[in-house]
Amino acid sequence: MAEKAVPLTKEGMARLQEELDHLITVRRPQIARRIQEAKELTSAQNNAEYDDAKNEQAFVEGRILTLERIIQNAVMIDEEEAHHSNRVRLGSKVTVVNQEGQEEHYTIVGSAEANPGQGRISNESPVGKALLDKRVGNEVQVNAPAGTLRFSITAIS
Repeated sequence: MAEKAVPLTKEGMARLQEELDHLITVRRPQIARRIQEAKELTSAQNNAEYDDAKNEQAFVEGRILTLERIIQNAVMIDEEEAHHSNRVRLGSKVTVVNQEGQEEHYTIVGSAEANPGQGRISNESPVGKALLDKRVGNEVQVNAPAGTLRFSITAIS
């Protein structure tokens, strides 16, 4: 079965590739040294340092596999086209006014690079889904666990 396409911006792809390179070239050898040192110190059967290093190794190897899968299935978002569109799409920077009258800024990205704290929301999130394909002036309503959220789109770039 084919893997699901993962939309990424150029910046997101570069960040993920940088993380992957760091894990392979820096973290993996560091952990291998920790495991070797822990083996040499005492019996591996009762060695907390060894167990910790092996757990860290499992985490890092899992993350490497995840990153490789994301990068392999990446579909680049055409940010230039998104910036010139009059509709919200992947790669768009959207300015909205919420129901309290406060301005909020979002960039619509794929789930692999979403970071709501930085205003990068996934196209699969409730707010991201609601904004997709809308235009400046459209009102958007999102059902969230905290209640219904309302936004008015004021700019798309």
